[in-house]
Amino acid sequence: MMKRRTFLKSSAIAGAGVMASGVSFGNTGVSSVPVGKRIGIIGLDTSHSTAFTQSFNRANPLPELDGYRVVAAYPRGSADIYSSVSRIPRFTEEIQRFGVVIVNSIAELLNACDKVLLLTNDGRPRLEQVIQVFRAGKTVFLDKPIAGTLTDAFAVFQAARDFNQPVFTSSGLRYISNIDEVIKNRAIGDVLGADTWSPCILEPTHPDLFWYGVHGVETLFTTMGIGCKTVTRFHMPDHEIVVGEWGDQRLGTFRGIRAGRIFNYGGTAFGTTGSQSLGTFIGYDPMLKEVVKYFNTGIPPVTAEETLEIFTFMEAADESKRRGGARVSMEETAQRAQAQVRRTW
Repeated sequence: MMKRRTFLKSSAIAGAGVMASGVSFGNTGVSSVPVGKRIGIIGLDTSHSTAFTQSFNRANPLPELDGYRVVAAYPRGSADIYSSVSRIPRFTEEIQRFGVVIVNSIAELLNACDKVLLLTNDGRPRLEQVIQVFRAGKTVFLDKPIAGTLTDAFAVFQAARDFNQPVFTSSGLRYISNIDEVIKNRAIGDVLGADTWSPCILEPTHPDLFWYGVHGVETLFTTMGIGCKTVTRFHMPDHEIVVGEWGDQRLGTFRGIRAGRIFNYGGTAFGTTGSQSLGTFIGYDPMLKEVVKYFNTGIPPVTAEETLEIFTFMEAADESKRRGGARVSMEETAQRAQAQVRRTW
């Protein structure tokens, strides 16, 4: 946990950047963005905030981004995770170089934009944040992780139903370079199994795989689809192996990496006619194209069922670890979390 003195110092620096920026809609050109195309960002505690903004606000953006631009941002993300809080001042400064106005509240942000990118790196405040967006009737994309617990993940979708709002959440690793060859073009026929891997840095405030392992787990489910029934986890200090057993007797595995070349993403799919590398991470533009389609149609490209199965898999992996590597039921894990949802909105 972040020390209080360090946290207050970082927060003061971020606040000073907001108050002293002098940025306004009139002097950045963002006032010319058509109504309907204005994006607001919640959470500048992640490098995704500047990476996504660069894609939307560069001089010659991809035509598939359809004229959307980031016009405003609310910096506050995590309140106490040092690796997140300490970066807010830097990303607050950097994002203003793209003509983005810094605001002092989510309410102010919602008055300045039409669509929302909820990027807060810390999953714990996300339920409270996204409810404000739902209440305002704004379409929102939630970067990974959707929430800080499986119960909150179920609550996000329950709140979305109550407010009649769509939900799309994803890791950029859903759009790994060869995934279309395997899934859309059926290069190896029917998928019989898959092994995926990604960094798996741990953050004590979150379930183990929510923080970074989610990238590789998202790739696994993109390849395998839904239907996982049980999860077994093998935990070592520097590595994880999590085995999922699908109801049609297929196996999928996730390897989490914490030693050696940590920032390594990939996978292999096995099919009825051969095997295929899933490729590598190719940046955020493929995902942002899907975000724009979602903004335009209100139709999420990933179902609630699949997203909740991804997060149930990761929670079940934690339960398996707690039980010394025992096989854990996905259904029981989901039921236990769902039973704890409380409507606070």
